[in-house]
Amino acid sequence: MTRFPDTDFLLDTDFAKQLYEKYACDKPIFDYHNHLSPKDIAQHRRFRNLTELWLETDHYKWRAMRALGVDERYITGDAGDVEKFQAWADILPRLVGNPLYYWTHLELQRYFGIDTLLGPDTARKIWEKTEELLSQDGFDTVSLLDRMKVRVLCTTDDPADSLEWHRRIREDETIPFQVCPSFRPDKYLMDPHGEVAKALCESYDTEDISEALIRSLDHFREMGCLVSDHGFSEFPYLSNAEFRELFLKLGMAYAERGIVMQLHLGAIRNNSPRLFAAFGPDAGGDSVGQTTDPAAISTFFRDLEERDRLPKTILYNLNPADNRMLSTMAVNYAPKMQYGAAWWFNDMFRGINDQLDELMETGSLAASVGMLTDSRSFTSFPRHEYFRRILCRKLGRLVEEGLWPADMENLGRIVEDVCYDNAVRFFQPGTDMMF
Repeated sequence: MTRFPDTDFLLDTDFAKQLYEKYACDKPIFDYHNHLSPKDIAQHRRFRNLTELWLETDHYKWRAMRALGVDERYITGDAGDVEKFQAWADILPRLVGNPLYYWTHLELQRYFGIDTLLGPDTARKIWEKTEELLSQDGFDTVSLLDRMKVRVLCTTDDPADSLEWHRRIREDETIPFQVCPSFRPDKYLMDPHGEVAKALCESYDTEDISEALIRSLDHFREMGCLVSDHGFSEFPYLSNAEFRELFLKLGMAYAERGIVMQLHLGAIRNNSPRLFAAFGPDAGGDSVGQTTDPAAISTFFRDLEERDRLPKTILYNLNPADNRMLSTMAVNYAPKMQYGAAWWFNDMFRGINDQLDELMETGSLAASVGMLTDSRSFTSFPRHEYFRRILCRKLGRLVEEGLWPADMENLGRIVEDVCYDNAVRFFQPGTDMMF
């Protein structure tokens, strides 16, 4: 069988192939939103096998296995590592058109040099080969990230976190990239009088949750924080006065400290009581929620701008019905605001194409800060390659169809900017581009 994905995967015009090879494939990675464990990075964790590496925390794969009827014992249950991997291999050939199929094989190729398609009959051979490689030098967490030319990585961290693992990373001269904490205060915003909020206040010697959060933010900033992160099923800025006051204070604090604010909008989480009771959050029981109220989010931004305290902001939507609203909203506050990468259930071929179309038609693709992984897996970084190939495919087709001049130099520069350079400028203005 011909190697799959092959060298020209997704690149269906000569112009696209040239764009990708010359301008995209060798660019470094600035991954400004993911859920990787800073402890695993600080400890240079080694994985014993592909179950630990791929299936331990990846609810994308868990959802696919459930959709095809795999018993929960082989997903999050007590089955052995070999059994869980075999269960994943058994269903993978049935995921026709699913990005997990492409990502899995790109990861086998890029990290392990394996071209064999994973399936029921090849699982044992691939298990044994990867198990052998994972036992060797060059396959710990730091090496896996460095292999993909990761230069900056922003994890997702609770304001109560001591950031001790981030401190250890900063002190480790063998780690050749920057790992930054991201400030994720959602649970304090939604329940400012709850037990976790009281505990945070106590740790910062104050009774005011806004003061505690801002002191925590200053601690994060001292540890290299570049971004905050918020995820809202609904945005209650107009209906909840306490939320409004607290979030407005945080938004102004971000602006004053140069922190980029990320808003992830429209997920409905932990739908299944059974999964939540058995596993807790992030079990793969989430789905697309309602659209975001344009008036609420616009009022928030106007309140910040009127105070001259609008921070740089990135908007992400899970409900595709919000595409046009958020893409046009971002331009209202350009260049401070971005319409962000195709997120979660949208980070596949169709969703990425739709996001690129929105940027081209209602904003500026050339100014985009590009892709991210939003992942808990240390081998998820070929998702950047997947995005870059789709980007070059789209631009190549514009040229092929006579909708844009065959200006390789101009389009090549746009590709370089979207893949990496714009992110450096947006998150770390004034920083040497080599980093």
